Amino acid sequence: MTDAAPRPAHRLYAVTIGLALLVILIDQGTKFWAESALTVGKPVPIIGDLLRFQLIYNPGAAFSIGTGFTWIFTIVAAVVVVLIAIFAWRVTSRAWAILLGLLLGGAATHFGDRMFRAPSLGQGHVVDFIGYGNLFIGNVADIVIVGCGVFGVILMARGVKFRTDAPEPATTDA
Repeated sequence: MTDAAPRPAHRLYAVTIGLALLVILIDQGTKFWAESALTVGKPVPIIGDLLRFQLIYNPGAAFSIGTGFTWIFTIVAAVVVVLIAIFAWRVTSRAWAILLGLLLGGAATHFGDRMFRAPSLGQGHVVDFIGYGNLFIGNVADIVIVGCGVFGVILMARGVKFRTDAPEPATTDA
């Protein structure tokens, strides 16, 4: 006997994977453009000193923290990708499925950079090219990941559950 309709979580998983693939395509496409159009380290002003394009290769995490531990970031990115994919399979909330899809795409593209880019397997440097004043230089995946953080806080503040069919938590009257 077969199920007549897929479970809601599985239908939403397709949305999650589709969004992840979209983020990967956009992020990698813009990195391809940056590598072909920009010169390493040479800034191209977009909005004065506020916003610029400037190609760099980042071996570290945000703000180039931990530049000597690229392999650790590769492992962490791999674990994060797997955990998001597993968790997303169980989510029945459309909002959380969207958030996880975007987050999965950002994490997966960073994992891909660290795994397959120069200088070596598992120790690749992330391509960054969007400069924000003198604060930092990032990429599209960074924008998506930060946006997911904000979106997640909003969902939690609004009480949006991961699973819409999840039972209410038990309360005790004291």
